[in-house]
Amino acid sequence: MGNSSDDSGLLKSLKTLGILGGIGIFFAVVVGICIFIGNLADEWLGFDYAGKLTGIILGFPVAFYLTYRQLKEII
Repeated sequence: MGNSSDDSGLLKSLKTLGILGGIGIFFAVVVGICIFIGNLADEWLGFDYAGKLTGIILGFPVAFYLTYRQLKEII
């Protein structure tokens, strides 16, 4: 390849792409776990859909917070 600055720019871009892709997957997994726990609460306590709804409502802030903590460590 040509210039070493071009190579470092490409490496930074690939690293950033990897981090952002990982964040999206992490976010989806955290929300999915919260929904799963809500589903277990539905089955165990006999709720209709209150557990899943609570899992969704609580899952997003938890995912945002954990994602923020992860990004803070990386950056």
